[in-house]
Amino acid sequence: MAERKPIDSWLTDMDGVLIHEGVPIPGADAFIKRLRDSGKPFLVLTNNSIYTARDLQARLTRMGLEVPVGNIWTSALATAKFLESQRPGGTAYVIGEAGLTTALHDIGYVLTDHEPDYVVLGETRTYSFEAMTKAVRLINGGARFICTNPDETGPSTEGPLPATGAVAALITKATGKQPYFAGKPNPLMMRTGLNAIGAHSESSAMIGDRMDTDVLAGLEAGMQTFLVRTGLTSDADIAKYPFTPSHVVDSIADLVDLV
Repeated sequence: MAERKPIDSWLTDMDGVLIHEGVPIPGADAFIKRLRDSGKPFLVLTNNSIYTARDLQARLTRMGLEVPVGNIWTSALATAKFLESQRPGGTAYVIGEAGLTTALHDIGYVLTDHEPDYVVLGETRTYSFEAMTKAVRLINGGARFICTNPDETGPSTEGPLPATGAVAALITKATGKQPYFAGKPNPLMMRTGLNAIGAHSESSAMIGDRMDTDVLAGLEAGMQTFLVRTGLTSDADIAKYPFTPSHVVDSIADLVDLV
């Protein structure tokens, strides 16, 4: 096997790697500080499209993690970048929160329920039957179906919540149309993120806590992958997949000295 290039840039998932239920994971602050001091390009990634990058920066700052806005990359931003490349200045009917609507406004999209080019489904805590019905009818009328991410559940202090992928499945059942998912594990999210920081996959690494999104996305984008044990994946879970991470570590604290 050819020897990998040294890691010059880092991409890391947020929930389960840097924070857990609103609390920083030990070592996360040291890792982010080492990244910033090193001057190496890096991104904090999340498939959650609810919040804008500025919202997330404020949230992380309150936890003691100093991450610049430009170093945060969400599935909403990846979705907007994809739509801008596909149909500049297009229109969309959106089910989602400020993170998604702001990203689409920023690329010049008009949000409308009148013959939109796309129906764009993102994360929200207020899915309504009326909105889903409208989405079904617009897709049946010819709008293309786009989703920010395929996660079927999301974390909360009370337990798992239905997420974008679960609602997408409902709309698919009603329309017969499969959506295009822009977020992880689509390597598109990784590649657009790498482009945003001027990094190359051959000298980049992806850190995550999930095999089916983080590790798969990093693998398909051509990066080294690090799986941490502070999230949802156990060693027994790893064995169930036909692919493996480049490295498995206990937590983000184990990676500080690699930066």
